Formats: sequence, C-alpha cells, structure tokens
Amino acid sequence: DDAVTESKAAAMGGVTTMLTYFRTGQYYLNRGGSWRDFFPDVLKLSQDRYWCDYAYHLAPIQSLHLEEMEMLAVEHGVPSFKIFMFYGGYGLHGRTDPEAQRRFLMLGPDDSYDLAHFEFVMRSAARLCQRRPELGEHVSVSLHCEMADVLNAYTKLVQRDRSLTGLRAYSAARPPHGEGLAVWIAAYLAHETGCRNINLLHLSSRKALDAALMAKAIFPHVDFRREVTVGHLLLDCDGPAGAHAKVNPPIRPREDVEYLWQGVLDGHVDWIVSDHACCASEVKGARRPEDDIWPAKSGFGGTEYLLSGVFSEGRRRGLAEHRIAELTAWNPARRFGLTSKGDIAVGYDADLALIDPTRRFVVHAADSPSSQGYTPFEGQELTGQVQATFLRGHLIYERGAIVGPPRGRYVRRPGPRP
Repeated sequence: DDAVTESKAAAMGGVTTMLTYFRTGQYYLNRGGSWRDFFPDVLKLSQDRYWCDYAYHLAPIQSLHLEEMEMLAVEHGVPSFKIFMFYGGYGLHGRTDPEAQRRFLMLGPDDSYDLAHFEFVMRSAARLCQRRPELGEHVSVSLHCEMADVLNAYTKLVQRDRSLTGLRAYSAARPPHGEGLAVWIAAYLAHETGCRNINLLHLSSRKALDAALMAKAIFPHVDFRREVTVGHLLLDCDGPAGAHAKVNPPIRPREDVEYLWQGVLDGHVDWIVSDHACCASEVKGARRPEDDIWPAKSGFGGTEYLLSGVFSEGRRRGLAEHRIAELTAWNPARRFGLTSKGDIAVGYDADLALIDPTRRFVVHAADSPSSQGYTPFEGQELTGQVQATFLRGHLIYERGAIVGPPRGRYVRRPGPRP
C-alpha cells in the first residue's frame, strides 16, 4: 500500500525514481529465507503500484544471502547492498535484548549479524566485482554507521540521568562519536576486503563527516561516497518537530546542521536524499511533537520536500542550481547504475521536475498524498515549489494533483548506456 501513497508523494516533490531499501525479517513481508524465493514476490507486489520508477537496495541479513548477491545482481539487476551496523545489538526504535533482535531479523540458528558478517558481505561484493567486471563500477555496499555498544551504553546513561528530553536526549543517546567509530570500522573493513565502492549513508554530524573524509585520505583506493539527508539539513534537535522527527541517526544540534551544510558547499557531500521511511501516525506512538521520545517509533517521510528543501535552504547559502541537480540527480544516478537517469540529454529518460524558484509555500502534512498523516517539517516556509513532474515524458504531477495512472517501472541496474 505504501508504494502507492509514497510514490505519489515522491512525484509531488519532483522525484521520478525511488531507490528503496528492502530486507527479509519483520516489517518487510514478515518473512525470512532466501532472496531467490523472496525477491520475486517483492517485484510482483510492486508491479503497477508506483507512480514513479523504482529500484531496490537489498540487505544480506542471513548467511545464505552472501551467496545470493551475484544472483541478485545478474538476474535481477540489484548491484547495491546495505548494512545496518547497529542491528545486531540494538533495536530499530531503541534498546532491546539480543534475542529480540534475532527474532526481528529472523536469523537462523547459525546466523549472526555482527562485524564478521559485515566483513563477509564486503568480501562477497569484492568477489562479485572480480567475477563480473562489467558490473564492478556499480556494485556497492552502503552502510548505516552507528555502533550498538555505544548506543546501548549512552542510552542507559541518558535515561538514567533524565536531565535531557526530546530530540536532545535522543541525540545524546546515539552520540556522534558512535557514528564516527562506525565509519572507521567500515572503512578498514573495505580496505581489508578489497571492497571498492562504499556508500556512507545519512551522515548526521560533524564527527561522522570528518571521519568519512579522513577515511578517504587514508584509504584512497576505496571509492567512498558521502550522503546526507534533507531531514538532517532542515531540522535540528531544538526545533518544534519533537518526537515526530525521531529518526536514526538522530536529528542533531544546530552546529552539526551548519557543518553538514558547509560540507555540501565545499563539495564534501556526494548526494542529498530523503531517506523516506514513512511511519504513519497510528504507528509512530507520538500523536504530538511534545510526546515522550522514548516509546516513539523511529523514521519519517519527506521525499515530497527533498527538492524544495535543498533548493530553498541551499540557494540561501549560495548553492548553485547546477550543484543542486548534481546532488539530487546526477551523482546518485551514476553511482547506482541508473544509467538513463539524472540528466537532460539525448538518449536519457525524459524525467523532468519543473520548479518555480520564486514561489513560497508553507509545509503542511495535509497537502501531501503520503499516508503518514504528519510531517516534522510542518510549518516550515520554503522557497521553490515543484509545479510539474514528468516521468519518461508523461506528466505525473501538476500543481498539487497526481495525474494519470501509475506508470512506474522496475529499473534493472546498470541499465544500457544512452
């Protein structure tokens, strides 16, 4: 169902292609087992439900998935794989016991989701590049960089102390150095395993971005790419969004936000994304922003505000329009094998977003087709509103309304070059 509503939200924001994370386990069809059995069902359920084109990042969770990475790349056009570095010892929404996490991931009795497993994922990716050199440019491992041991220890400290509340407490419970440490471990594992393409996802803090830049200097043979999200650029932990903005890694203090923006301006960030994770109001566990942060669920959507948010705040800081296009279209399309996307040129898909650069608007969840029912960006005034979105030449959104039937197609990667 969320393929329908959230792809409509993407079209509203000028997004023509969604690259969505999927894994086995709870929340995701609530099944474990082989990707060979699992992924065809994902594709079947996706068909004729997207208003924009779509592809998938997949997570090798179980040991048997390591041997399926080549199959996924060759038979299904999925060359990008994702690791959540904290999942083995810390819950998606907060502290939990290890056995609960095993049930959450639906691990087999001989499976472990730990640093050794992450190493083996990278070794499998490196082997895939060697065996299929024609795919090597686009085979990559993406990582959510936080360390479970750090999160467990600091969550206990913050909850025991009780001097912090809201997003400030959540940021302190998942401190920036936990991100930085995870970046270093990921970087060394990439060096050790010969995994050539590493994506460091949704870096949220100065310490995380600095660690990523130092890793690049120490391991120049690894092609690191650095990502930030529109949420971490438009929100800070002292803002009014409160529990509605609970997400992993957390929304940070304003000084971290400004450091990320400087990284964007200095060319240290490769792309900006939404990290859209729709968490409907009835699931979120926080009806109001001021509700308790700890029982609230993590995640929120925001694809419909990605382009306008980057345009509005980026232009105010001197970010050129061609750089916005690179950060939101060209760079991610090149990295992830979306070879017919990301540019306006002969042979490329006629995917276009028309934006009125002078139009100001105030964000209201009620205006979005998303099923979420709230937004942490509520009340923000942005300049630069998407007026129309075209997918392969077809108008799919215009001035507040979705147009036509769902035209989204599954995109095998890498596609043919224009």
